[in-house]
Amino acid sequence: MAQTEKLRLNYESILTQLGEQVEREGLMKTPERAAKAMQFLTQGYEQDPVAVLKSAMFRQDYSEMVVVKDIELYSLCEHHLLPFFGKAHVAYIPNGYIVGLSKIPRVVDVFARRLQVQERLTIEVRDVIQETLQPLGVAVVIEAQHMCMMMRGVQKQNSITTTSAFTGEFRNAETRSEFLRLIGTRLH
Repeated sequence: MAQTEKLRLNYESILTQLGEQVEREGLMKTPERAAKAMQFLTQGYEQDPVAVLKSAMFRQDYSEMVVVKDIELYSLCEHHLLPFFGKAHVAYIPNGYIVGLSKIPRVVDVFARRLQVQERLTIEVRDVIQETLQPLGVAVVIEAQHMCMMMRGVQKQNSITTTSAFTGEFRNAETRSEFLRLIGTRLH
């Protein structure tokens, strides 16, 4: 509660410095709403991605590719505090352990709910899966649109940024190609 109040006071100060009148009817609760929104959007700092994965990690003799694609993600650019949003596609090749499928999107959310750059987000998701599950390989591709490019700066509304990160078997061209083919195919 103390953190919410400190953030509320800071948002009130920002609005005042912008020339707004925070006692105006439409803005009276805005500093508190903004404080709570920022806490929600950055809740990933309070979450442990390793614990998320370990909470549903199971021994399984399966060594084929597991792909979770089209995972919606929403994050805040650490440079401008503006949103970026898109989809993550994650795959791994088990090496004795699998993980509950919902844990992959949860891990994406843990890292996305921090101030981020897309490049680091991609690597963090890859690395925590690799280090926790010790699979034969991990692949992560993220496609996102950045409001800092759309609303300000170059103002390019249709640009999409794609980042990728691979370990193990996904460094092999054939395996990587299969993954890229699967995330690009509508199987459903």
